[in-house]
Amino acid sequence: MADKTAGAVEGEGAEAAAELVGGQSGGDWQDERNVMKICMLAGKIILQNGGETSRVEDTMMRIAAAYGYSDSHSYVTPTGILFAIDGTAPSTRLIRISERSTNLRKVSLVNDISRRIVSGRLGAEEAYTLLHEVEAQPFAYGEWLQTAAAAVASGCFVIMFQGSWHDVLPGVLAGGLGFLLFVLLHRLVPVKFFAEFMAAISVGVVSVLMVQFGLGDQLDKIIIGSVMPLVPGLHITNAVRDLMAGHLVSGLSKGAEAFLTAFAIGSGIAVVLSFA
Repeated sequence: MADKTAGAVEGEGAEAAAELVGGQSGGDWQDERNVMKICMLAGKIILQNGGETSRVEDTMMRIAAAYGYSDSHSYVTPTGILFAIDGTAPSTRLIRISERSTNLRKVSLVNDISRRIVSGRLGAEEAYTLLHEVEAQPFAYGEWLQTAAAAVASGCFVIMFQGSWHDVLPGVLAGGLGFLLFVLLHRLVPVKFFAEFMAAISVGVVSVLMVQFGLGDQLDKIIIGSVMPLVPGLHITNAVRDLMAGHLVSGLSKGAEAFLTAFAIGSGIAVVLSFA
């Protein structure tokens, strides 16, 4: 099954490479149009999978310089990429980024491809094929595995925040159910704030019930540990890194997104505790 999947991905990459040249015999892979497509695809993959905007701009400009276009310009925000291969060229490309997730494996793979391009070990045609294969790869971990990891992490966070071992099981159940609800609701409703708010409510309800039935002791430690998988740690980190790199628009927007997530989590817990 894995061999079939790999073959399908490789087939898609080959078809994309053929499409990039446009079917022209003897087409120059390092012409302006093709290099621009390679840069845009690399930046798109990084931005969609949790990379910071400074990394996106740096990667695109380094790839362009490696193929002979040292005067490229890029402007990246969390929702879009604007790129010009040459400051004097009339052509500029724009990509709209509407869906973002966290898959740092893809970011790492694109970084490796860009380093090979810069070192001169990877031609333009092969680079585009590899990038397309990376883009076509499914998410590395299934939803049930993510939920299991969130549940185990919640129990560990309970101990880390000095909860008792008696509170570990309630933390595991509350954290796992909360994260599972978040995944399911986010799939049905594209508004992430709503999914996070409802997930926080479920965490609070399960935690309160566990304590009331005598399965847990410290309600605050259980709730804190259970909501940790929902906390936007990567967004906060990227926001700080973008601000330090001088990308003020991206840094502030990612910081605002992280604040909304934290507000949704806090509001959901507050609703439950107000009725408990």
